[in-house]
Amino acid sequence: MGKRTFSLSEAEANALLAAYQATNDGPYRTRLQAVRLYGIGYTAAKVTDITGSPRSTLLDWCRTFQRGGMIALDDQRQGGNSRKLTAAHIQEIGRTLRLYTPRSRFGPEAATPDGLGWTVLDLKRLIRDEYAVTYQSVVSYYTLFARAGYSYHQPSASYRSRNAAAISEWETQLEKN
Repeated sequence: MGKRTFSLSEAEANALLAAYQATNDGPYRTRLQAVRLYGIGYTAAKVTDITGSPRSTLLDWCRTFQRGGMIALDDQRQGGNSRKLTAAHIQEIGRTLRLYTPRSRFGPEAATPDGLGWTVLDLKRLIRDEYAVTYQSVVSYYTLFARAGYSYHQPSASYRSRNAAAISEWETQLEKN
């Protein structure tokens, strides 16, 4: 087993603690705390037990801190899917979802037989055709429904063997009794 090479000065440990106390960003707080605890002498096993992070991640955070300080521990993700459409596009999509049905937009090629309710497949087609955007995850489409102010409901199942006339007659008889 190799000798530990990462340690913090008292000033660095105090700066990490102050930053930890000053932020409300949970993942950032976890990174700050993990680096501080490991840097002041806690074992990797103890730090991973406290933070719930794997040992390899802890060591990555320590290397990141050594290279760039606390700023390097901040979230560097760009948010790929959420950046593909502007707020104006999302507002326009919401308006389209409320004013039109999939049947009126795509004709008989709508995702459901009746074409009355928007589905993920219909939304995917709409934004691909209108904005040339395709998301990688189905969850992104659910999120887009919510951001556009549209309540997503799964369409009811369609049974081809169901006889609508017979059901209507049965319901009429039921009402008379």
